[in-house]
Amino acid sequence: MKRAEIRNISAETLSDNWYLLKKYSFELKRRDGEWQQQSREVYDRGNGATILLYNRAQKTVILTRQFRFPVYINGHEQPLIEAAAGLLDEMSPEQRIKAEAEEETGYRLTQVEKVFEAYMSPGSVTEKLHFFIAQYDASQQVHDGGGLKAEGEDIEVLELGFADALKAITDGVIVDGKTIMLLQYLALKGLMQ
Repeated sequence: MKRAEIRNISAETLSDNWYLLKKYSFELKRRDGEWQQQSREVYDRGNGATILLYNRAQKTVILTRQFRFPVYINGHEQPLIEAAAGLLDEMSPEQRIKAEAEEETGYRLTQVEKVFEAYMSPGSVTEKLHFFIAQYDASQQVHDGGGLKAEGEDIEVLELGFADALKAITDGVIVDGKTIMLLQYLALKGLMQ
C-alpha cells in the first residue's frame, strides 16, 4: 500500500487541559501530483481498548450504562450503553482491558481474545482502539463494578440477552460505535448460537 506523501508539517498547541489538542499545518501530495496546503485540528488522548463479555450458555452480554457529556450536548440525553473500555495509560492493551473490565463491570477475566483494531474517529482523533471479547460466568464476578468515583465514573452494569442487545441497536437504544461493532462481531462469527 502506498504511503501518503506529506511535507512541511508544523504544529501549534491549542489546549493541553484534558488531553492534547493541536492545530497542524502541512502540505499533502494529491493523487494528481499537486501539493496542497491543509490544516487540521487533532485531538490526542492516547490509544484505548474495549471488551465485550459474553456468556454462550445463557446467551447474554455484559454492558455498561453511563452519562457521556459529548453525546448529551449532541442531543442524546440518556446515559450511553457501551462495552467496557478505557485508555491504555502505558499498559499493554491486554493488561489494560482486563483491569478496565474488572473496574467497570466487576468481572475478573483471566483470558481475553483480541479480535481487531480500529480508528474510531480518524478525521480528528488519533486514538486507535483495540477490540477484545471474553467469555464470562457468575464465578468471575468479584464485585459490583461501577468504575472509579475519583475519575468521575458512575457506571451501571447491565446483563442483557444477546438478542435484546442486537434489537437495541436497531431500535436506536445502543448507539455507541464500539459496542455495535463488538455485538455485530459476535453475531457474524456465530459465537452466540
